[in-house]
Amino acid sequence: MRKMRLVFGVCLILSLCLAGAASADVRIKDIADVEGVRENQLVGYGLVVGLNGTGDKLNNNVFTRESLIGMLERLGVNTRDQVAALSTKNVAAVMVTAELPAFARSGSRIDIAVSALGDATNLTGGTLLVTPLLAADGEVYAVGQGALSTGAIAARGAASSVTRGVPTSGRISNGATVEKEIPFRLDKGGGLRLGLRNPDLTTAQRISAVINRALGHVARTTDPRTVQLDLSNRDPIETLGIIENLRVEPDNAAIVIIDEASGTIVMGANVRISTVAIAQGNLTIKVTETPEVSQPGTFLTGRTETVPRTSIQVDDQHDRKLGILNTGVTLRDLVASLNALGVGPRDLISILQSIKAAGALQADLQVR
Repeated sequence: MRKMRLVFGVCLILSLCLAGAASADVRIKDIADVEGVRENQLVGYGLVVGLNGTGDKLNNNVFTRESLIGMLERLGVNTRDQVAALSTKNVAAVMVTAELPAFARSGSRIDIAVSALGDATNLTGGTLLVTPLLAADGEVYAVGQGALSTGAIAARGAASSVTRGVPTSGRISNGATVEKEIPFRLDKGGGLRLGLRNPDLTTAQRISAVINRALGHVARTTDPRTVQLDLSNRDPIETLGIIENLRVEPDNAAIVIIDEASGTIVMGANVRISTVAIAQGNLTIKVTETPEVSQPGTFLTGRTETVPRTSIQVDDQHDRKLGILNTGVTLRDLVASLNALGVGPRDLISILQSIKAAGALQADLQVR
């Protein structure tokens, strides 16, 4: 029975180790993109109508007034001779942005974001009028229109107001229709390239090795970001479908990121420490005043007085020890050693900066 338990325990440990090793592998599609397959930014200028008195003040926003006059003229209404009579507060000038996905076809729908441009205070309940969306080349690729949804709450009274969220910014789900496609064909190019989202030479070489083992010699690393693919004798679509599901273990640089504002510290698994001794502690003097009231025995003699009581505590943190971290200390050892010293996040930031200054931190220290 004991031997069976021993065998079972060994098998369990091996299975956990193998599971841990397998969990470090990720799909190529999660760390790299096919160059040319990307989104394109679209932007447009439009008008939102139907606001409940929370739109732009036409006297303060010339662009809103002129846009409103121009829109009415296109609809056959002439108001240029009566500009002074335009005093509506139900219209707001907005900027409209969207992301045109790769391979978006004419007639497909995309989401758009709408943001106030003038002094409008709330876009809730408004409707965006037809707005052309342009790309960097100046061409119109989509047209947006629809009812806005801000998800914000704004209430105002005579003496106070409450605002939750951002009422001057909203979204329209499926609010734009794609009018023009971006020509790009994967099956027309034999030479495609994979671009790593986090450039690293070791990871790029591992991707090339995994692809070559699975498909033959079709991949070649050209730089830390790029893996060149030669698919001239293969079906690009089918081959990319195989490649994106291959698994590889990415390599990470040794980086320590410190956010002093929030006291957040993030360290990579490859962070190493050379031999260094650490002592942390300061002299703290705490003075506490707790006055007491002295009451006489009877009301005939004596008087009530306040007697001061002062307590002084001196903490030299004598229980803090000098810790020694040996060469090649891992991230886990570093955290365990500093926690044993009773070091908090704020003190840990100073210690890491001092270790880096001493040349013992074998990692890139980034303070934000």
